[in-house]
Amino acid sequence: MKLFFILFFTFISLSAKTYYSKTDPYEIRNISSNVSGEIKFIDESMIGKKLTKKVFITIDSQLDAQELKFIKTKITILTDNINVNKSMLQNYNLLLEKKRKNYKQIEHLKIKSRIEKDKEFYDLLTSENASLNVQKEINNLKTQLQDLNLRKVQLEKSLQDKSLKAEGFVLYSLDVKVGQVVSPATPLAKVADLSKAILTIYLDAEDFSNIKKKKIYLDERLTHYKVDRLSKISDTKNISKYKAQIIIKAPTLFSKLVKVELK
Repeated sequence: MKLFFILFFTFISLSAKTYYSKTDPYEIRNISSNVSGEIKFIDESMIGKKLTKKVFITIDSQLDAQELKFIKTKITILTDNINVNKSMLQNYNLLLEKKRKNYKQIEHLKIKSRIEKDKEFYDLLTSENASLNVQKEINNLKTQLQDLNLRKVQLEKSLQDKSLKAEGFVLYSLDVKVGQVVSPATPLAKVADLSKAILTIYLDAEDFSNIKKKKIYLDERLTHYKVDRLSKISDTKNISKYKAQIIIKAPTLFSKLVKVELK
């Protein structure tokens, strides 16, 4: 019996596959600029620290802020003009209702001359055209208002993009300096999510087929971890190998080499 257990555990040890992986951050995110402008401020003291709600990179936004102020004023004025024109249109409609009734009353009266009827008719048409012109003006103002609101959103987005935040992430590196002029797609910084870690291994085809049944040992200690991400397409660099990733708790130090065994 003793010999049986010795042979059994020897078989398990021989059948176990061993891999080595570096403990990488759960995510390393490259932050690039969405806008153009000069770098005005960089908080270099935050490198290696967890970022808060505070801005850590600022791109010049003076002109955007000034234009946004003007746009808001124009929106207020346009809105007021639209409301005034709506009141005018309401008055014209009341006037037209009266004139239409008056014209219908005299349209077939024989005591009224053709000239008098035509005068009433032309007066009615003039008022109707005036009402249509007011409606046209309202439509034009609404179009202008839509354009201004779109520009307002664009400026607000630009201002937001010029004050960079990445709350909860650790500032990994900075790729720009104060005074540098950037354009869209210019790399600004790298931030890392250190709340968890990822172990990446490249499996043989035989391990791939029954990976879900395998128990994972890290540095020879049994864990409750499972393979979280598994590619069914062989890796381009590690030919005939399949990429697998295991998400683990954040270690004290990242980038340490870990022994991964599948049993």
